[in-house]
Amino acid sequence: MKSPIIEIAKKVCPAVITVIVSKDLPTAENFYAFPYEGKEFMMPKSGKGKGKIEKTKIGGGSGFIVSENGYVFTSNHVVSDTSADYTVVLDPKHKYPVKVLSRNPINDTAVLKIEGERFPYLEMADSNKIELGEEVVAVGNALGEFTDTLSAGIVSGLSRFITAFGGIENQMQNLRGLIQTDAAINPGNSGGPLINMEGKVIGINTAMIAGAQNIGFAIPINYAKKDLEEVKKYGKIMMPFLGVKYVLVSKDMASANKLPVNDGAIVVREALGEPPVVKGSAADRAGVKEWDIITECNGEKITSKNPLANILQKCKIGSFTPLTVLRDNKEIKLAVKLEEKI
Repeated sequence: MKSPIIEIAKKVCPAVITVIVSKDLPTAENFYAFPYEGKEFMMPKSGKGKGKIEKTKIGGGSGFIVSENGYVFTSNHVVSDTSADYTVVLDPKHKYPVKVLSRNPINDTAVLKIEGERFPYLEMADSNKIELGEEVVAVGNALGEFTDTLSAGIVSGLSRFITAFGGIENQMQNLRGLIQTDAAINPGNSGGPLINMEGKVIGINTAMIAGAQNIGFAIPINYAKKDLEEVKKYGKIMMPFLGVKYVLVSKDMASANKLPVNDGAIVVREALGEPPVVKGSAADRAGVKEWDIITECNGEKITSKNPLANILQKCKIGSFTPLTVLRDNKEIKLAVKLEEKI
């Protein structure tokens, strides 16, 4: 009896794509090697003439088509560089310029669009109904070189929280609610689909644990579904905006600074001269001040695993959202009318 994965591969692989990231950069001949303290640095040549510029591939990842008319899902960190150009490769004969419609760094999801019709596409399951131990298949462009790579495994864990590093600038981000799987997820697989045994997408492959074996993570597909609905309705993701700069409180920070709580978000400026509360913002109108510690938002406690940004994402724009604030060791109740993040 043949494995069901064979039929899944036939169904899924035509809709899994490669995302190529490229930028206009000076050609190699416009640089020279400069040795210093045992290391070699590439330095640009000086001169009056303009150097040659060419389109250079600087990165890539995976993605998958979710509609016949060309909507594509991938990871935000695959397309995080707003100054780069992106191309989608369906197969060696079919390449398409792609438009990035939305980037959601909180969930590490992105919605892209390629022009055309009658594309092969994947159906999406309900990721709220995933069960621990169910069989899954991860599909993607492993190591940026091996297209249509499949790896099989199970759902090893649910609702995981990790701190990940990714994107062109290797930025740090906290990701929560993740699906853990032992199906191999390698560099280049990011943005590819995690498939159930019905051949439907349950997640977007996003991260692996360096130095560990068989520990990979995927973003639940329902997160991306919500983004796609908003993009179709509004042309962008509608993000609530509070208008504060803050640092999440940790146990060590609380101990070092003699803070009254071990969790929350302390409102503090990043540098001298930059106000921590944006003038005229929802927080400013509600009376939030520097050094306030916001402990709860919309009834949810703020912690390192449930940061303020994640809670705000679930709040409604235009509605009043309750905040619990500690100010001079006294608890204050505030209500903020959230605006759209521009």
